[in-house]
Amino acid sequence: MDNNKIMKALEELRKGKERKFDQTVDLIVNLKNIDLRKDSVNLFVPVPHKVKEIKVAGVFEKKTDIVDTITSASLEKLKDVKEIKAIAAKYDFFMANAKFMPKVATILGRYLGPLGKMPSPQLGIVPPTEDDAAIKAVKAKIEKSVKIKPKEPSIKAAIGKSTMKDEEIVENINAIESALLKSLPRGKDNIRNVLIKFTMSKPIKVQ
Repeated sequence: MDNNKIMKALEELRKGKERKFDQTVDLIVNLKNIDLRKDSVNLFVPVPHKVKEIKVAGVFEKKTDIVDTITSASLEKLKDVKEIKAIAAKYDFFMANAKFMPKVATILGRYLGPLGKMPSPQLGIVPPTEDDAAIKAVKAKIEKSVKIKPKEPSIKAAIGKSTMKDEEIVENINAIESALLKSLPRGKDNIRNVLIKFTMSKPIKVQ
């Protein structure tokens, strides 16, 4: 992707009406010649610069000060559907002690699964142990990663905030592009076009 085009697009976006909040920078990648039912795209991409504040919960034996904790004992007591749905909606990511994954799947799976929030060993967000260092390492990885799991041939991912430097946004976009090209079955031939936008702006094509 041409970094100069991205920089010019960001310059154009910054000319828009000033907002009273820190707008999110969205990357939109429209795909072609791909059937996501056969060639699913499920990525957890590390990016150089933290995109936004996220809420993380963990299912552990005991409470930790690092993330909000659902203890294994309290997990077993969760029966009310409204309460479970509220928990699923409140957090962006969930991590869990590996030995509790069957319980998490049984009790929370039907609610976290469709939202793409199930703790995932494949994505490297299940701490190997419950010690603080392991939990901190996973939390740090989550905070500097972007999850991509499209259900339709159009990917939309938050890759920055309007207060970030343009160079930082470009570097995050490049990281996403690199991961996507490796994941798509035909690489760049599966990409119809690429656009970026701010929360309240119209998209601008960069590729």
